[in-house]
Amino acid sequence: MVFSYFLMLLGSFIVAASFNLFLLPNQIASGGVSGISVILDTLADVPPAYSQWALNIPFFIAGVVVLGRPFAVKTAVGSVVLPLFVLLTSNWTPPTHDPLLGSLYGGLGVGLGLGLVFRGRGSTGGLSVAAQILQRLIGIRIGLAVALLDGLVILSAGLFISLENALYALIGLFATSKTIDLIQTGFENSKAAFIISKHPDLVSNAILHELDRGLTRLHGVGGYTGDDRPVLLAVVGQNEVVRLKLLVRDADPDAFVIITNAAEVLGEGFHDERHL
Repeated sequence: MVFSYFLMLLGSFIVAASFNLFLLPNQIASGGVSGISVILDTLADVPPAYSQWALNIPFFIAGVVVLGRPFAVKTAVGSVVLPLFVLLTSNWTPPTHDPLLGSLYGGLGVGLGLGLVFRGRGSTGGLSVAAQILQRLIGIRIGLAVALLDGLVILSAGLFISLENALYALIGLFATSKTIDLIQTGFENSKAAFIISKHPDLVSNAILHELDRGLTRLHGVGGYTGDDRPVLLAVVGQNEVVRLKLLVRDADPDAFVIITNAAEVLGEGFHDERHL
């Protein structure tokens, strides 16, 4: 629980710092409540911290209803802490006034911060709550949900600030979405290998004993012959792919091998979600 709150606080601080250093000085409304606060600051000179506090209230109520009381505690903390960090870092000097650099680094920073908050099973309030509600109700990825909701804010920025601002905001939105997904799924690049062989025992022994990786036998049927053909499924790290192919080739030169990306792997020998 302590580590979870640490991730949430750290992520909120990174989001706030990125907002004040890169997005706000360049009027980049790259989505979310922070993007709405940029629009309000530009049009009505409303301090972003205060508008964010005001906008977070209805989203907090919706989060309590849909996601339950355990979520509500962290959402309440995030909804208060993020605008507080925005207020505390509001006097920081921005390193650039180039809107392209601002959108890129601001998007990366916001994505990193939100990814850490989500890994801590919390929320910064605002549209991130709506994104998690969508994930709970319809199973949509958080990164995609954030992108869809933020797109509406960007359209508003194009109408009320400038079309050029909206174009830069799209760059920031893309960077945010990709960074969130990267933080959510981890930095490890594992591979899943499907192996169809007439000598499954030889291939299995090579993977189990020489590569020291587990595998699973799946039941397959040849589409043309109708014969039973076991399919071996093995998950390996990126640095083990070449050795896997060599072992399979030595065991059965005629084996049919499919190797695909595995975004995230949990379990023995790989990442353990219980430690997050």
